[in-house]
Amino acid sequence: MKIGIFDSGFGGLTILKEIKHRMPEYSYVYLGDNARAPYGTRSFDTIYKYTLQAVETLFSRNCDLIILACNTASAKALRSIQQNDLQRLGSHKRVLGIIRPCTEIAGELTKTKALGIFATSGTVSSQSYEIEIAKLFPEIAVISHACPLWVSLVENGYTHSEGADFFIQQEIDALLAKEPKIDTILLACTHYPLLYDKIRAHTPAHIQVINQGKIVAESLHAYLRNHPEIETHCEKHGSIEFFTTENCEHFNAIASQFWGSEIHAQQLHYGGSEGSKR
Repeated sequence: MKIGIFDSGFGGLTILKEIKHRMPEYSYVYLGDNARAPYGTRSFDTIYKYTLQAVETLFSRNCDLIILACNTASAKALRSIQQNDLQRLGSHKRVLGIIRPCTEIAGELTKTKALGIFATSGTVSSQSYEIEIAKLFPEIAVISHACPLWVSLVENGYTHSEGADFFIQQEIDALLAKEPKIDTILLACTHYPLLYDKIRAHTPAHIQVINQGKIVAESLHAYLRNHPEIETHCEKHGSIEFFTTENCEHFNAIASQFWGSEIHAQQLHYGGSEGSKR
């Protein structure tokens, strides 16, 4: 089997990039539902429906292990799929999210017990990080802050612009105004790693800034090591297939910014048909 990576758009490529770097021998299939992105403003029911559709599609492409490399899908669809659908789809199949491993690490790193979260409006409104942190580290205060403009900066190619500095400084100041004791900030949106250098430059030196990609990659590596009954069935050809529900040319142009090199995706329509490889 191959390992499936799903995101509502482009951001999951930053997760896949770290996973591929950590475990280059495995074969991966990436699916971005770009035609219906963003997910953040949609209802729980809609996100669950869309995410389940993607999961079923990846299962049909021999991906029995899927990572929801999307904070919104992890927050609003993962538990329902795990509890309601996996028995029907195949009890041996697995769907994992990215929120739990990130909260485990972030909660261990903060010394002041004040954890800052930068995320999209959808992730903030779900309170998923607050809920997970409360389970694992009830003594830690979670201060979440939505940065909706940051996604637009990334997708429109302004990651290195002077304008980006203004909007990044503005959101950092707003977060720290809520709680000056914050000593650790988790970037809980998969677009934000492309802004990491600027975020780091504008954040006080004593505050740690954490990316999700490396955490998820290490967590997946440990998961496979601890589940040999799954790991032994993983294909190890070192291949990656990219699929999008959007126009391929549009996807390839923007996705290459996230991946760091040229990408050639195939367009996939739910129901099985797919466009020619570009």
